[in-house]
Parts: sequence; structure tokens; C-alpha cells
Amino acid sequence: MRHYKKGRKLGTDASHTNAIKKNLVVGLFTNDRIKTTLERAKEIRGDVDRVITWAKRGDVHSRRLAIAKLGDKQLVSEIFAKVEQGMFKDRPGGYSRIIRLGTRRGDSATIVIMELVQEPYIKKVVKEVEAKPARRVIGRRGTDKAADKADKAVDKAKGKKQKEEAAVVADEDLEIDEFEDVLDIEAVEVVEDVEEAAAEEAAAEEAAAEEAPAEEAAAEEAPEVAEVVEVAEEAPAEEGPVEEAPAEETAKE
Repeated sequence: MRHYKKGRKLGTDASHTNAIKKNLVVGLFTNDRIKTTLERAKEIRGDVDRVITWAKRGDVHSRRLAIAKLGDKQLVSEIFAKVEQGMFKDRPGGYSRIIRLGTRRGDSATIVIMELVQEPYIKKVVKEVEAKPARRVIGRRGTDKAADKADKAVDKAKGKKQKEEAAVVADEDLEIDEFEDVLDIEAVEVVEDVEEAAAEEAAAEEAAAEEAPAEEAAAEEAPEVAEVVEVAEEAPAEEGPVEEAPAEETAKE
């Protein structure tokens, strides 16, 4: 029995298998991609993630573990330097990918390309799934109690959510009421301004209407006064000779 000996044999003994895995990991970190079989790629995937995790820690102990795993101090220094510069910074795991190419002629082994994932990590937004009540099963002990607890938890969550929504709606209604009050005040001020302007126009029209008859009357009286003046000026010229006539007659006599 193979107790405490997990992992694939890869068709060799233990020492040879460890050497193969070590060489594949070193080749992957050196060239950023390698071409190998599917079984070998799956076998070294855990070692690759482990080395990058040590590089993220960055302490002396992690560096020594990486050197023991790869056996190359210069390569370990390069890996730690890349990680310090921001490589794999936000990625929580899955630092490598496997791309299948097809089967190999001869033994029909699946050939793949294994490479390091260097693209920036984009966090996926997980939608909230509404909790469903537990299914009641008659005839089993404890199922009804568990279902009741689940139902109560769901009702509590729904009530909390409804309260939050009601609070948001109340805040929106309050803001709308305040906005409507402001609009009402502005509308009243506008109406008052319009009424004042209309009252001023009406007073101006009344004053103009009162002044118009006086001007017309003055215009109508003006010709009569002119005629009277003309008559007054002509009258003495006609009566002059009449008054002088008795003086001439007395002189002749």
C-alpha cells in the first residue's frame, strides 16, 4: 500500500519523479511557459503556486524554502523581485494555466502548454442569492426544527431588507417634500412679483386715462381762446374811425 505517498508516479521511481518535477518548475519560471504532458503539468501546479506564495510573503524563511525547492538562488531572487514589483499582487491564486494541444503520436499522451498568468486580476462580482427555506421531511428526527430555524432566519433577513428599503424610500420622500416646499415658495414669490407688476401697469393706465380727457379739453378750448383774442384785437381797429368822427365834425363847425 502507498501510505503517505500522494501524487502521481509519472512512470518512474520517487527520486526520478522529484527531479522531473523540479526541472519542470525551474523551466516554467525561467521561460514563463513550457510544453509537457497533461499529467506532469497537473503534478507541478501545486509547487508553482507554493513558490509564488512564498515570494508574496517575502521573508527570509520563505526565501530559503524556495531555494530548497528550486535549487537556484539567482532564479529565486528574480522571482521574489518580480513579485515585489507587483506581479501577482491582487491575484488570490491560480497563478498558472494549462492549454491543451491534442494527443501525441505513439503513446496518445495529451500534450499541453503550461504558462504563468501575467494578466491583471479582475475581481468578479458575485450576485447575492436569496436564501431558500429548508425542505421539510416527515419521519426524520430534527428536520422540522431545522426547517423552522431556516424559515425564521429567512423571514428575519427579509424583514431587515424591507426595513432598509423603507428607510431609503422615507429619505427619498423627505427630500422630495423639501424640494416641493422650495418650489412652492419660489412659485409664491413669482406670483407676487407678477401681481405687483400687473398692479403697477393698471395704475399707470388709470393715470394715463385720467390725463387724456384733460389734455383733450385743453386742446378743444385752445382754438376758442385764440378766436376771442383775434376778435379782441380786430375790434379796436374798426371802432377807431367811428370815435374820431365827432372830433372832425366839431373842427369843421
